Amino acid sequence: MRYLAIDLGAKRTGLAAGDDVLRIVQPVEVLMVSRGPALMDALAKAIDRHGPDALVIGLPINMDGTEGAAVTDAREFGAAIAARVRLPVHFHDERLSSFEADQRMSQSGRTHREKKELRDALAACAILEAYLAR
Repeated sequence: MRYLAIDLGAKRTGLAAGDDVLRIVQPVEVLMVSRGPALMDALAKAIDRHGPDALVIGLPINMDGTEGAAVTDAREFGAAIAARVRLPVHFHDERLSSFEADQRMSQSGRTHREKKELRDALAACAILEAYLAR
């Protein structure tokens, strides 16, 4: 099964693709769109381009394991995108995914701007890798 992972952000949303056979995950793009109808449209187009069988959306669970308003927002977003694209949506804890993305880029030689542009897609990679490893 081919998955598209989504790391939701207020201004940037990272996407990563992978499958459960080879378990190879790669960053595919960062959508530079604020949350709302425009993000739904951009995400629907990205889903069409990448052709996943299912989506994995990161859940921003608090470090102490509790769920706040951001988790509720992510779940509502997941239900809305699932209804729009008619794909199953799975959720996975995204704690430390941005930290892991930063760690992956720490010795990359990329500029601050290049790292910023790639960070959200790498965070989506971390979410999908953890989901597939579960």
